[in-house]
Amino acid sequence: MGQYQRLLLIADQTLHQSPAMLRAVALAKASGTALDVRAFVEPAPVVHLWDEKVDDARYQGYLRRCRRWAADEMDRLNEVGLEVTVEAVFTSHPLLDILKTVEALKPDLLIKDVTFEPLLKRVFTTPLDCHLLRECPVPVHLVNQVRYSLPHRIVAAVDPFDPSTQISGLNDTIIQTANALALQCDAPLHLLYAFDLSPAFNGDAPLTGGGWGVDYIEELRESLHLAFVTLADRYGVPPERRHFVMGLPVPVISEFVEQYLADVVVMGTVHRVGIDRIIGSNTERALYSVPGSILAVGQGVRA
Repeated sequence: MGQYQRLLLIADQTLHQSPAMLRAVALAKASGTALDVRAFVEPAPVVHLWDEKVDDARYQGYLRRCRRWAADEMDRLNEVGLEVTVEAVFTSHPLLDILKTVEALKPDLLIKDVTFEPLLKRVFTTPLDCHLLRECPVPVHLVNQVRYSLPHRIVAAVDPFDPSTQISGLNDTIIQTANALALQCDAPLHLLYAFDLSPAFNGDAPLTGGGWGVDYIEELRESLHLAFVTLADRYGVPPERRHFVMGLPVPVISEFVEQYLADVVVMGTVHRVGIDRIIGSNTERALYSVPGSILAVGQGVRA
C-alpha cells in the first residue's frame, strides 16, 4: 500500500497542463491512490437581457469549454489507470470553496501550482497560496517547477531549537511528512537546519570582539548542533544527509536547493498574529524565492 490514500489537485485556472498536474499524476500512479481534480474557475459570464444573443453565446461557450476540459481530463487520466474525479467549480471565493472541498474529501495531500503574485500586490493583499499555507488542515504541496514528475531528492527543513516547534511537535511532523514522500518516490531524505545566531546578540549579549564572546558563540553553536543531531538520530538520518548551516533560513534553503538539486523542501507553518502575520513566515517567503517546490505542514490551528 502507498503512503497516500487520496490526493487533491487544484488544477490551473487556465485549464492547461501544469507542473502540479504532472506531479499529482505521478504521485497518484506511484501510490495507487485516488486522485480528485478540481478547477476553481471564475463564474460564467452573466447574460444581459439587452444583448442576449452575444452574451448567451459567450455563456454557453464558456460552459462547454469547462465541461469539455473535465471530460477530456477524466478520459486521459482513466486511460493511464488512475481512479479519478474531475470537476470545474465556478466560484468567486476560491479559498472558501477549496477549504470546503478539503473538508468533504479529506485528502492526504493538496497539490497546487504556485501562483506568482507581484511584490507590490502581496504587500496589500494576501495571496491565495499564503491563505492555504495558513488555513488548510492538510499538507499543501505548492509546485514551482518539476525537474522530474516524481521528486528525486526531498529535504526536510527543521528548527529543533525553536520552543514553538518543540512544544507543537512540528519538527516531527515535518520529518514524518518528508519521509512519507521520500518512501513513496524512492528518493533520499535530507535533513537541513539553517541556524541564525543574530537574535542572540541583543543589548545584553556579549560582544563578539572579546574572547569570552567567541566562547559564547561556540557554546551556542554547539547547543544548536546537539539539538539537530539528537533529532537526526531519532529518525535515523545518515550523517551524509545531515546539513547544519549557519545563515538566515530562506537564503540558506534556496542555496541548498540549487546546490543539491532538491525537488521538494518540506517546511512547517507556524500560525502568527499581529505584525508577524503581516510579514509572513519563512515558508511563505520561501514560496517566492526557493527554486524548488514546497510541501508545507502545520498543526491545523487558526491564529
